[in-house]
Amino acid sequence: MVLQFKKENGIATLKFNRPDKYNSFNQALAFETQKALNECKDDNEVRVIIITGEGKAFCAGQDLVEATDPNGPELKSIVGKHYNPIIEQIRTIEKPIIAAVNGVAAGAGANIALACDIVIARKSATFIQAFSAIGLIPDSGGTFFLPRLVGAQKALALMLTGDKVSASEAEAMNMIYKAIDDDEFDTYIAEMASKMAIMPTKGYGLTKKAVNESFNNTLTEQLALEEKLQEIAGSTHDFKEGTAAFIEKRKPIFKGN
Repeated sequence: MVLQFKKENGIATLKFNRPDKYNSFNQALAFETQKALNECKDDNEVRVIIITGEGKAFCAGQDLVEATDPNGPELKSIVGKHYNPIIEQIRTIEKPIIAAVNGVAAGAGANIALACDIVIARKSATFIQAFSAIGLIPDSGGTFFLPRLVGAQKALALMLTGDKVSASEAEAMNMIYKAIDDDEFDTYIAEMASKMAIMPTKGYGLTKKAVNESFNNTLTEQLALEEKLQEIAGSTHDFKEGTAAFIEKRKPIFKGN
């Protein structure tokens, strides 16, 4: 089983499960991840998604044994059919996706993490744009997300040098949301996911959609989009429940719709 996948209490957890290979991606793991994300998208019971890794690593990127196998998939196919669909799924699923970076995140593994909505990392974890060391360019959305997170110059420097970035450094440069002490990491992730799983999922999804489209919109276009999405949000059960609970001074019970 190259991917551990479970759903419980509104939380779906995808755990890369090739610990002996530092959870590097092969075709089987890519396709299993795509399948699991599709299932999460279509399951109304799933209200938050966690992506993490088994063992010491989050994901070391592409399995180079597969990539250099003359009988294996071509590099173009690996990028286009393995990774690109995963990045598209992460960005378009209208549910919050948390990258729980438990260890090293290198190459495509780093960029899969950075594509997620919230990135939390153990303080012992590291991020590496490892592509330049083997003559490749960053893929899996790396050239899109990293410059937007840390700025073009710093992103390019990290890509060209392949320098290792600690979780604390990543937090300081706004690459990730938070670096958490190793002994508090699992509890922090569980508490965050549990809290988000009982919040207004539809509103979360619309917020994600608005932020995604802000990269390409003018201010006027973005204001119009906000107006449109706010109307949709205002028609949900959760908006009515949230406002009623506020007025009645009680805890809201959200349904995610």
